[in-house]
Amino acid sequence: MKIAMFTNTYLPHVGGVARSVSSFANAYRELGHQCLVISPEFEEKIPDEQDVYRVPAITNFNDSGFSFQLPFVGNVAGQLDEFEPDIIHSHHPFLLGDTALRAAYTRDIPIVFTHHTLYEEYTNYLPFDSDFTKKAAMELATGFANACSMVLAPSSSLEKLILDRGVHIPVKVQPTGIDVDAFAKGRGETFRKTYDIPENAPLVGHVGRIAKEKNLPFLAEAVSSALEAVPEAYFALVGTGEEDEHIHELLSSKGLGKRFVATGSLQGTDLADAYASFDLFAFASQSETQGLVLAEAMAGNSPVIALSGPGVTDVLEHEKNGILLAEDASKEEYSKALTTLLREPEKLETYSRAAREKADQFSILRTAESALEHYRECIENHASWIEGTGIENFDRVIAALEGELQLLKVKTATVSTAIIN
Repeated sequence: MKIAMFTNTYLPHVGGVARSVSSFANAYRELGHQCLVISPEFEEKIPDEQDVYRVPAITNFNDSGFSFQLPFVGNVAGQLDEFEPDIIHSHHPFLLGDTALRAAYTRDIPIVFTHHTLYEEYTNYLPFDSDFTKKAAMELATGFANACSMVLAPSSSLEKLILDRGVHIPVKVQPTGIDVDAFAKGRGETFRKTYDIPENAPLVGHVGRIAKEKNLPFLAEAVSSALEAVPEAYFALVGTGEEDEHIHELLSSKGLGKRFVATGSLQGTDLADAYASFDLFAFASQSETQGLVLAEAMAGNSPVIALSGPGVTDVLEHEKNGILLAEDASKEEYSKALTTLLREPEKLETYSRAAREKADQFSILRTAESALEHYRECIENHASWIEGTGIENFDRVIAALEGELQLLKVKTATVSTAIIN
């Protein structure tokens, strides 16, 4: 099978969608399929990357770390004509998502859309953020989904949410897999030596972009209180983002700078070593649609404490592989739960074993096989986009016009709904 995947964010960008696309692409190739990834350029280049076409873009748009595809440049059509995909998979409902939809209609092949993100949680990166843009973002994703052949939801909680929002085409729950074995091989002692963390010190860790939508100020406040209550404990923060300075200042103001380690972005064995060093993984984001980072932590034998939210409950089982707090839990409640666990090493060990077992459910080859079955279903059931127009001649031209019509419907409905609401 030949799969063309379109994504607005990809390596070297650090984030769940980038890791998801990369993991699936590599797994498809390992399983004997061909996969072409179409993504914008980023400031940092990856030398000699294979089967990736980079579209010219404005990098680090609005200081977000994301790249913004430049319209009407690049040669995506030429790349697709040479590749001849059997199916197109879009990972976003805009920018390169628009390109993906046009390509699917023009070539009369099915298109799958993964609804990775609660897009309304990311409008703060736009210079015109407002309630209007949040409503428009929700409607845009729903309209785009309904123009596709199938939608993949990374978690059952997101499946319910997007169905409630009006998606009426087939929706399948399809979590992203992880390289369980790679994370299980992490060497926590290596990470601790590198960052001067005592071998036996309780270590709370967090991995992810240091961004507003990740609820990092809440997390840092709660962890700070726990560190004050458990004076031998440390906190390690892995990642980068616009909240970096704020978090540093907060920890320093409480006199905890010597027990706070900020590593910046880590990849590969360095990231696996970090997960393996954690006694407890702390998570407070409620903008997630899947618990990918939680599964990675669990593969590294780290139990999790988190606020309930979309995606989290698919991975975290309360008092089995960690602690699941209410989504509106206070910083004090979060800190108390952290403190209690850090003082109970036997319970942490029990949760750690259960976490490792849970991680096995997210093996990338297992989830990739599932995704391939969804692709096969789409290909087998694909009804020609052209047949829907009732026009028999000029097939490719008519299909292209039908694709433009679908995009126009999506954008018109987006603006109309946002204004009405």
